[in-house]
Amino acid sequence: MHYFEYATKDTTLYERSSSMNTGLDEILEINKDVNSDGSVVYASRALIKFDLTYISKSISSGLIPSSSNFPKFYLNLYDANSRALNISQKLYGYPVSQSWDMGDGRSDSVPELQDGATWRWRDNSNTKTYWASVTGSGGTWFSGSGYEASQSFTHEPADLRMDVTDITWKWLGSTVPNEGFMIKRSGSIGNASTLVEEGNATNYGVFSFFGRETHTVYQPKLEVVWDDSTWATGSLSALSSTNLEDMVLYMRGLRPEYKETSKTKFRVVGRERYPEKTFSTTGYSTGYTTAKYLPSGSTYYQIKDAYTEDIIVPFGSGSVVSCDSTGNYFNLWLNGLQSERFYRVEYKVISGSGTADETVQYFDENHSFKVVR
Repeated sequence: MHYFEYATKDTTLYERSSSMNTGLDEILEINKDVNSDGSVVYASRALIKFDLTYISKSISSGLIPSSSNFPKFYLNLYDANSRALNISQKLYGYPVSQSWDMGDGRSDSVPELQDGATWRWRDNSNTKTYWASVTGSGGTWFSGSGYEASQSFTHEPADLRMDVTDITWKWLGSTVPNEGFMIKRSGSIGNASTLVEEGNATNYGVFSFFGRETHTVYQPKLEVVWDDSTWATGSLSALSSTNLEDMVLYMRGLRPEYKETSKTKFRVVGRERYPEKTFSTTGYSTGYTTAKYLPSGSTYYQIKDAYTEDIIVPFGSGSVVSCDSTGNYFNLWLNGLQSERFYRVEYKVISGSGTADETVQYFDENHSFKVVR
């Protein structure tokens, strides 16, 4: 299962204009401005916060099961034309250690707006609460084991999907307060060290990601992933290896629209393309309506945005198809998907897993639905 929370606030902190707030900018930037001789360096860092109330309550109630392996948490940021990323590098995520105000400034505001978090202050130019005793600190964060996440980038722009499981559990366990993530290159408070990426004279390019104020579908989101699959076939028979080689896969009872607050069970059926007739003393069956089950633990679903083709729910440990005595199915929480959009379901079926006869098949039969308000 995958569930998504969208950012409640975000902003970029710019060292070059340490009192400028950009809380209403559509783009978050992790950048570094370097002058021609490398003697002046200005960095920028992004702050993003998510409300964890529903996730916390769902874990406490058992709605989201908790184990040693699940749930996992991923921070998703979508590339907004990053540029000049000329070497392999990393971005890091940390839990912010102090509260901050998003503000209503923009980087192109004239005059400059200072109402909200900036490189220097965490509230505004009236209250002037410094991030730390280091003047112009650029924010403060917790660090050490369990307080750092990272993602590598190789020479070219890409979306960010950072594993932030350890940090999120620190918040859910009340080890530290949830003040959101800081996304940055390696660097120190105040950007004082010249030995790390933020402070040295090397130009690493500009990471640009869509923020919560974007007018696109690419808002920052926190992704929760867990394995909700169960397997109890009852008296059903399995599809044989021969059946699987030439199989038809379809969805039963798929509706054209679902309310955005729905939690829905989707039924998926696999059958041999040309089933044999069976005869008995009471008549015969064509086999077209006989339910058989797909391979256990190796049948997956994937959800795509039908318009952009972006993968919302990928094949993986959080999208394993289940089975009960009626047939195969999967559950989907639609309250984590954006409303008024169409989505398409695709399938991946692996049979003979780990053997010389292993096959991997993909099915895209244009099974689509719309999430409505």
